[in-house]
Amino acid sequence: MLSRTADHLFWMARYTERAENTARMLDVNVQTSMLPQSAEEDAEGWRAMLGISELQAAFDRKHQSLQAREVIDFMVRDPDNPTSIVACLTQARENARAVRGTLTTEVWEIQNQTWLDMQKRLNSDLLETDPSKFFEWVKFRSHLSRGVTVGTMLRDEAVHFIRLGTFLERADNTARILDVKFHGGAAEATSGEGMSQRDFYYWGALLRSVSGFEIYRKVYRDVITPARIAELLMLRGDMPRSLLACMDEVVENLREVRNDVSADTERYAGRLHAELRFAKIDDILADGLHDTLTRFLSDIYQLGNRVSRDFLVPLAA
Repeated sequence: MLSRTADHLFWMARYTERAENTARMLDVNVQTSMLPQSAEEDAEGWRAMLGISELQAAFDRKHQSLQAREVIDFMVRDPDNPTSIVACLTQARENARAVRGTLTTEVWEIQNQTWLDMQKRLNSDLLETDPSKFFEWVKFRSHLSRGVTVGTMLRDEAVHFIRLGTFLERADNTARILDVKFHGGAAEATSGEGMSQRDFYYWGALLRSVSGFEIYRKVYRDVITPARIAELLMLRGDMPRSLLACMDEVVENLREVRNDVSADTERYAGRLHAELRFAKIDDILADGLHDTLTRFLSDIYQLGNRVSRDFLVPLAA
């Protein structure tokens, strides 16, 4: 497959997944902002989300104060924010349009219709009156895109590059969603003892944001605790959005598209996979969850660069 074609497929998938995960992260904050708390605590939650997304400086250049409505607008429809939902879904459509001949008609139509429907929703007052409903729509369209891709495309290199992009992006964003709680050196509670009612509802909202609330109840059948949530979202291979599950897919799809220069990248991905596969949550918590997630995000960034170097159009230096 031509590297440019692979590049468009890879980034189509990454941008679609990034839009979904931005919606998930915003929805956590919208839900938790409804809990009893001071204005300072509410602002800190939004500031943490911007910080972990590495967007605090870009936001500050455009806004004098940190208000929930301004953060949502910045993360959803600001054209100057390259990771906003609008920017991501636009880029996903543009990458799909560039390789329409490689995609099935159904896959292209999902991408195109998502972009058209997005314009209608943003021209209404939905984002202001019911932001969670808008975020659910973004998630639904991403689910639809993945389902149609798996259900209609030949299982060739095109699908492997799409899935490689999807799961690299998902790993990055799952780590960011989990790390929002610990951003800025916040205390890391490891058990349910002494957990406030606000913390309980926060963790419940976080689980729902990654479609993990029902899975948590099925796996642990007990009270929600931060340590178990971290284990579920990092080390459980049977949890679809966990870091380990994402790396399972990354390693498998890298193997399917390997070439003469990709052995070192496969080894790099294999090391990250092994670290998660054989890790224990107690050791991770002892080392510091925030520090562990920060290292993982750095490693995933490097892995993405290696994939671009070996298979795609190299990223600009």
